[in-house]
Amino acid sequence: MASRQERANAIRALSMDGVQKAKSGHPGAPMGMADIAEVLWGDFLQHNPANPDFVNRDRFVLSNGHGSMLIYSLLHLSGYDLPIEELKQFRQLHSQTPGHPEYGYTKGVETTTGPLGAGISNAVGMAIAEKTLAAQFNRDGHDIVDHFTYCFLGDGCLMEGISHEACSLAGTLGLGKLVAFWDDNGISIDGHVEGWFTENVPARFESYGWHVIADVDGHNPEAIAAAIEEAKGVTDKPTMICTKTIIGFGSPNKSGSHDCHGAPLGDEEIAAAREFLNWPHAPFEIPADVYAEWDGKPKGAELEAAWNSKFDAYAAAYPELAAEFKRRVIEKALPENFSEQADAFIAATQEKAENIASRKASQNTIEAFGALLPEMLGGSADLAGSNLTLWSGSKGIQDDAAGNYIFYGVREFGMSGIMNGISLHGGFINYGATFMMFMEYARNAVRMSALMGIQNIFVYTHDSIGQGEDGPTHQPVEQLANLRMTPNMSTWRPADGTEAATAWKHAVERRNGPTSLIFSRQGLPAQPRSAEQVQNIKKGAYILVDCGETPEVILIATGSEVALAVESAKALAADGVKVNVVSMPSTDVFDAQDAEYKESVLPSSVTKRVAIEAAHVDYWAKYVGFAGDVVGMSTFGESAPGGELFKHFGFTVDNVVAKVKAL
Repeated sequence: MASRQERANAIRALSMDGVQKAKSGHPGAPMGMADIAEVLWGDFLQHNPANPDFVNRDRFVLSNGHGSMLIYSLLHLSGYDLPIEELKQFRQLHSQTPGHPEYGYTKGVETTTGPLGAGISNAVGMAIAEKTLAAQFNRDGHDIVDHFTYCFLGDGCLMEGISHEACSLAGTLGLGKLVAFWDDNGISIDGHVEGWFTENVPARFESYGWHVIADVDGHNPEAIAAAIEEAKGVTDKPTMICTKTIIGFGSPNKSGSHDCHGAPLGDEEIAAAREFLNWPHAPFEIPADVYAEWDGKPKGAELEAAWNSKFDAYAAAYPELAAEFKRRVIEKALPENFSEQADAFIAATQEKAENIASRKASQNTIEAFGALLPEMLGGSADLAGSNLTLWSGSKGIQDDAAGNYIFYGVREFGMSGIMNGISLHGGFINYGATFMMFMEYARNAVRMSALMGIQNIFVYTHDSIGQGEDGPTHQPVEQLANLRMTPNMSTWRPADGTEAATAWKHAVERRNGPTSLIFSRQGLPAQPRSAEQVQNIKKGAYILVDCGETPEVILIATGSEVALAVESAKALAADGVKVNVVSMPSTDVFDAQDAEYKESVLPSSVTKRVAIEAAHVDYWAKYVGFAGDVVGMSTFGESAPGGELFKHFGFTVDNVVAKVKAL
């Protein structure tokens, strides 16, 4: 029967062997945290290696994702479908063991980590999802949602600003089933952190409202187990367990030094570590008794079977709730009639033809869709009154855990990372909002959402120089191009209420990636459309104004500039110029259409094209070509009323007409 020490040393051996074979990686953190991982995974973690998607599993997040060999070792040893050959292919092309843990590559990896601080923000989101889902579905004697979120993090995660944002909110929300382990080893890649990281971490987390367990020996299994038991007993606040560890523990000459942080130990030092740890086995060789002690499948099967029985009893007592839980959490399906009802709302919006800001049109859509989708969980980074993300059914989770709205405070980055965690947990379609300019603060978390291919709805309002008097600090210029060039991000900039409702429907139905919805501050005129044109909005671009024959010129516009394109087309038509106006609310959706449709909207024979958008000009070359032109921005904005700025920067009929005639 393998001892605790042997179980932990199996992690250390696999970690140093994997890094050495790859000739790159980070052995220090896995070796230093092996004892903590052994206790948590061996004695506490609620999971089933045979079914990584077990609904009521605990979530484990490795926020210090550079130590990825730790989680790969844990998954392999405990019986997940991660064979030893994959550990031998660490950091190699198409392996299941990439350099940092990646969601979707490896069964059992709950989220992609690597950018420090991302993981802890995701963990906060997972804990919010667990608490809210439990409040919505659990009933007396029927706790079908009842699991913890555990997160390992290092000094680097705590230095990143996102950790402050997310952990502050976690304390405020009293997330009692969130347990974090700080790997307090005093080392980062530059060396001993005392030169740049001297804050009182326990006091910091106490001030957030966390329960803090300080000075835990991270190499003492009994102390670690006692700390976890204590953490699980505190139900009204998250817990930070401060574990003092030695980085690279087991390496006799490099442990405790940054030398083992981000580089292989080397054959000579690995041999010395094997002797120090009394681990005489060959590289990647694990004794049968160690495997037997690590195997989590029997316990996992019992755990899942017990939950299934519990759910059967729940379904008998609350059949409607059980059916809804299955739809939202297990099947991840939308309500059966959602698409038809959404289409009916889009048609009604077109008929109503309101001249309103697209941010208001967005709120109208949230009002309609919120009544259809109990899984909607919204929020805003302290700008709800400006982003217009609240609707009549909004209930803040800070007052009612079964609510559907999160007041994130001024935490754009934290909000976006938390949204990723909520999405990864499952059970919700979540949206979060801020001014478009402040997507810049959240950029990395937004990118991670696209990288993981998870559903999030990012609502960005005040989308251009139309923001006006707040000036260039608040006026986005390059951000639209940034979002559009992000792989797997779907970006929409609607021209009016009908396009806004269509964009929202797309975002709700899109399950394999995030959607950014870009809305105006200023009012926009409703555009007249035929039923066919309304249907074509969902294709990303369509002919809004058709001259009835082969056009001489095509005007392409988005958002608030569509109205300008329509007025410019009228002026050009009066001069005898044949013009089509193409509204292109989503370039990525249009690009995904078949060649025949794209040719019908932008015929290749018509090379005289002008794009009009109050954003950076460079993005539009792919649509206007060398023979075309762009009315757009190549500088930052200015501070003045929005209408004056549009004139100042050339967003006028006269300028568009001049551009066309110059062609």
